[in-house]
Amino acid sequence: MKNVVLIGASGFVGSAILNEALNRGHKVTAVVLNPEKITVSNTNLTVIMADATDPEILAGLAAGKDAVISAYNPGWGNPRQYEETLENYPKIVEGVKRAGVKRLLIVGGAGTLFVKPGVRLIDTGTLPEAWLPGVKSLGEFYLDTLTQEKDIDWVFFSPAGNLGNMGPGRRTGKYRLGKDEMLFDEKGESFISVEDYAVAMIDELEQENHHQERFTAAY
Repeated sequence: MKNVVLIGASGFVGSAILNEALNRGHKVTAVVLNPEKITVSNTNLTVIMADATDPEILAGLAAGKDAVISAYNPGWGNPRQYEETLENYPKIVEGVKRAGVKRLLIVGGAGTLFVKPGVRLIDTGTLPEAWLPGVKSLGEFYLDTLTQEKDIDWVFFSPAGNLGNMGPGRRTGKYRLGKDEMLFDEKGESFISVEDYAVAMIDELEQENHHQERFTAAY
């Protein structure tokens, strides 16, 4: 059993990770701004209303934990999503460092995955305009900041190109893993349900197969 802090536990991806972690017997401290959105009840769950982007607060909550899992997102409808992602993710990294926690698992984006040699998804012009602030900022944080981080054992877990059609799906427990190239199935589709993304995230929490690197998962 792991004892973890989960940031963004009430969101689309965070809630799936929360359910998977609890169902597998892990202890979770969910750090959220809106605790009323957490509808799960479990003896292994502690819900804390706090700002996880404050390094001092996060350090206090994460001290002594096995890992921090971050599904942080300032909000897709937030006009400052781009700025706040770039401002706040380094603060989360700093909070984890101050806590003395070595393991940080980040819900990454697919935008920086290569769809063919030398071409990242974000460079293809196929992404909806409304997604670009979030996709660009998370990609820049990964490429420009996180890859330079040597003090903690981080992972940046990029989903498939299509993450569950942004809605509930089915948990199969099956997936394929990759690194920097987007994974496609025999139909040329890159897809994983949010439930199976969560399976892969908790598998990584338990098995620790990746270290200071990005990986991805798809069917």
